[in-house]
Amino acid sequence: MKYDVLKVQGSGNTFFLIEGKNDELNWSEIGKWLCDPAQYGGADGLLVVLPSVHADAKMRVINADGSEASMCGNGLRCVARYVLNKLGKDQGIIETMKADLHVARQGELVEGIHAFAVEIAPVSFDLASLPMVYNAQHTLIDEQIADFSTELRYTAVSVPNPHLISIVPKAYIEDFKHQEQLAKRLNDENNYTPDGVNVSYVYPISSSEIFVRTYERGVGFTNACGTAMTASSLVASLLHIVDENMVTVYNPGGFVKCHVQQSGTETKLSLIGNATYIALYELNIDDENHLYIKEELTEQSEYLQKIKEVCIAF
Repeated sequence: MKYDVLKVQGSGNTFFLIEGKNDELNWSEIGKWLCDPAQYGGADGLLVVLPSVHADAKMRVINADGSEASMCGNGLRCVARYVLNKLGKDQGIIETMKADLHVARQGELVEGIHAFAVEIAPVSFDLASLPMVYNAQHTLIDEQIADFSTELRYTAVSVPNPHLISIVPKAYIEDFKHQEQLAKRLNDENNYTPDGVNVSYVYPISSSEIFVRTYERGVGFTNACGTAMTASSLVASLLHIVDENMVTVYNPGGFVKCHVQQSGTETKLSLIGNATYIALYELNIDDENHLYIKEELTEQSEYLQKIKEVCIAF
């Protein structure tokens, strides 16, 4: 059995992308195998594009450890590009585990780098949606948890992936040992987050700009996490750290723009960023898996050069 495989990236978050006809393979095992660094450097996850009975396509997201994520913002942009190109459309609907999400072409992120906008939903501050357990509370918004830190305050939100977010001084971005220790603890057996959680530390740059570093559940530190950047923009807006609806979010892999729209109890979020193709492979699945490179593409080097000119690094 042969499959064409794309290696793609959104904000430096790398994935292998495969189109399947149905759930004919054990995508968890295939994902673990593909994401191993032995396979042309590996990746942060596997994106599986499948048919949908009511949307333009269905997306499944397999983390590097074989677990399945309910959503992935950076991955959704890459799937959006693949599906919209295939169908010759400018916008469409992608089915994900928790919601059908709107996706669309969005001009250029910077000159020469085409962007895609994807809806991020559903949004909930209910701790049960993560799930997270803390003092029998229903929400955790800008609160100190002494067991986590005596200096930092935390907010919990699901989008729908679970996120724990803290607005931090620059020192916690430059030295991320504290974040790493807390994230590893909360993604091991613990009394707070039974299913683990993504942990993001956010440094405010200006009234419309933030820097986000994320430890992803099932992956570890990555160059970027789309839902984390969107959730961080929402929290920064909620806490009046930023005062613009369009937030520029820098990360170790590049940058995105997040649109935050709040009206009463309704919150609408969209994530705008690149969807870059890196290389094309052929995957042969028989008694053993074999991955062969067919073509390295030029988009990645062009992206890295353009992003280097505008990014903020720590």
